[in-house]
Amino acid sequence: MSEIVYPAGCRPISDDLGPDELIRRLKTLAHTLQAMGQDEGAYQQYIPLALHLAEEQFLSHPSRDVQLLIACCIADVLRVYAPDAPYKDADQVKTIFLFLITQLSGLKDPKDAAFKRYFYLLENLAYVKSFNMCFELEDCQEIFCALFHLMFKIVNDEHSGRVKSFMLDVLCPLITESDMVSNDLLDIILMNIVEPNKTQRKNAYLLAKELIVKTSDTLEPYIQAFFNHVLILGKEDKNLQICGKVYDLIYELNHICPQILVAVLPQLECKLKSPLENERLGAVALLARMFSEKDSELARRHGSLWRAFLGRFNDISLQIRTKCVQYSMHFLLNHPDLRKDITDTLKMRQHDSEENVRYEVVMAIVTTARRDFQVVSDSEDLLEFVKERTLDKKFKIRKEAMSGLALIYRKHLSDPDVPNATKKAVTWIKDKILHGYYMAGMEDRLLVERLLNTCLVPYQLPPAERMKKLYHLLGTVDEHATKAFMELQKNQLCVRKLVLEWLELHRRPVSADVQKEMALKVQALSRCLPEPVKAHEFLTKFSTHLKRDQALLETMENVARPSVSCQECSEATAAVLKKLGQPVMTNLYYNTVKMLLERISSVMIDHEAVKLLVGYVEDCLKGGNTIDEVGLHPATAGDRGLKLLVMLSVVFPCHFQYADVLEQLMELLKLEDENVAPLVLSVFTFLGKYRCLCEFFFLRLFRAMSADEIVADEQFPELMDALAPVCKNLAQTGTPKQAKGAIHCIYKNMPALHEQLFPDILNSVKENLCPDSPHYRTAIVTLGHIAFNVPERYKVQIKNIVSRKSAVRISILPS
Repeated sequence: MSEIVYPAGCRPISDDLGPDELIRRLKTLAHTLQAMGQDEGAYQQYIPLALHLAEEQFLSHPSRDVQLLIACCIADVLRVYAPDAPYKDADQVKTIFLFLITQLSGLKDPKDAAFKRYFYLLENLAYVKSFNMCFELEDCQEIFCALFHLMFKIVNDEHSGRVKSFMLDVLCPLITESDMVSNDLLDIILMNIVEPNKTQRKNAYLLAKELIVKTSDTLEPYIQAFFNHVLILGKEDKNLQICGKVYDLIYELNHICPQILVAVLPQLECKLKSPLENERLGAVALLARMFSEKDSELARRHGSLWRAFLGRFNDISLQIRTKCVQYSMHFLLNHPDLRKDITDTLKMRQHDSEENVRYEVVMAIVTTARRDFQVVSDSEDLLEFVKERTLDKKFKIRKEAMSGLALIYRKHLSDPDVPNATKKAVTWIKDKILHGYYMAGMEDRLLVERLLNTCLVPYQLPPAERMKKLYHLLGTVDEHATKAFMELQKNQLCVRKLVLEWLELHRRPVSADVQKEMALKVQALSRCLPEPVKAHEFLTKFSTHLKRDQALLETMENVARPSVSCQECSEATAAVLKKLGQPVMTNLYYNTVKMLLERISSVMIDHEAVKLLVGYVEDCLKGGNTIDEVGLHPATAGDRGLKLLVMLSVVFPCHFQYADVLEQLMELLKLEDENVAPLVLSVFTFLGKYRCLCEFFFLRLFRAMSADEIVADEQFPELMDALAPVCKNLAQTGTPKQAKGAIHCIYKNMPALHEQLFPDILNSVKENLCPDSPHYRTAIVTLGHIAFNVPERYKVQIKNIVSRKSAVRISILPS
């Protein structure tokens, strides 16, 4: 071997030196080499030194610092002698570069005291592309794989932009300037852009992403060949981890560098048509994700692939059809240009034989409406699909369809400025929801009751707004929906009464009879809820809870109390629920009592609401601005309002029995329209059925809780004194309908005045019972209804009148 020449100021190095001395001499040598420039042929005398530095005793020295300094010296040697390095033996070159890779692992900790030297090593190797000399080696791909693997392993958050930049400077030339890229190297790079590495090793992902972008032109044919091998030929190399993540890889590459996939994506069409379900499912899941993403232009660029994908909506596999439908929401939200295609496919799938597919169709449309109301509200077709599913044979589908329509209706209530498709749909949505009350299942009824209070007439609204929404609802629904509304209110009233009777039993002393009666009430209540057997179990538990907790019992009594205000009822309901545990699906006890509370809670109508509603009806009858505010036709607004008051007087009579409300009703009787009085008198009659208004006044007067109530009630006798002559007059000279209402009102509300009013009315009837009288029909109706209400009391007078008036006898004979 030639004699080793050292640069000036540098002392010889050997393995027999102590570690400290060796480190001192290596530092001097490293500093000197660092200062040398690239001067061709100027440093030939140092070639023996370069070879000496690469000897085994230094590369495997036990001292970490010695190895690092040796690596820095060798890196400088490679820089100084580039491009013709002094290392010629292939095995030695491989050993040197594997040694350098090992040293680069020191970059992992930027806080290390020696990090500056590790960084210098990286910078030096990047500067002259030192690893490029490995291209001549047969084992170059092994070296490159080790280097790439190390870089992806050590890169972390603490590395600066410069460190990461030099890493790329080392790695990129090994791809762009290489004659080939092995599958093993591809595997190392690509595994870092798919899960779980993408999430768990974020810095490695970003490094790999940047590397792919910078080397995309070179990588493209290798990646295409890989996909061709796997997708078309169906050959997977078990040694390559990425083979198991082909679809994930395509998705990520489409985000990172889509031009790489220009020739790859069309190959997926064969996978969409594969006879193997798992292959079709994988391709469908990938393409659904890629096609539906925001700003994706794949459907436009790959029309044939898009059409093949749409065909999978009709796949024989339930799982594939379901997957397609699940992604339709993203298409509807992100791609206006694809909505027609998706709508057409959903039209087929909403009639799918499998309930899960039909369910997903509804969920896709409803979820779209929740995220972007405009998309669904613009489309009559989508709304029609949901409408059809309200009649599905499966409740879970009906539930989502009804809830979705209710959501759209509620949105319309808060923002009337919606597209024409929505305005058109709103005309039938409320009918469709209320028609749901005709379904046989208890779940359907509870659902309609819930939607009425949360969406059709949202209970959270202030009373004035709430009553306008109720007025609009009952003023625009069809006859069947109106009957359903009335049936709903009556059913809730029955459950409310049943609960009150049940609660009253909890205040009685415990006895066998009370226990038996309580068991019967629980049995009856459980039949008012879905799954009566489970409901019975939890209502029994709730009964025990009520006996144990006096405050809970009082709160429940407040909820069911007929005269409770909406706010009091809402607060009491919330207070009860707080005592039942966590509001989660698994808490069946909580959910059962919650359903019961939903059935009995009166959060729509109270005294204040009735007072406001009567005022709105009066204004509509007079042709005021309320007609426009509630959105009704002027010709029907008043009549619809009066019929609504009649319905409410049946179910909520106690909220009408206040002087201010009764005064408002009396004012309505003064209106000239002959159709008003019969309906107002019906309200008075139903109030009298609940509690005679005369008796009610005296009870209130003498049991008043405050001076304010006494003041309010002292006006009440005057109201009753005013009502009696009105009823008498209508019974004598009003229309037949007015006469009928007047007789029933007198009968129910004025028992003390029967002896005074009915004889006078009968005398008038006697005079008018002739065909020439303008009140002939009225007299017949009046006579008939007096006979109907008090048959025994006036049977002699009625018999005499009938016997003397042969025309009456003839008119009342059956035809």
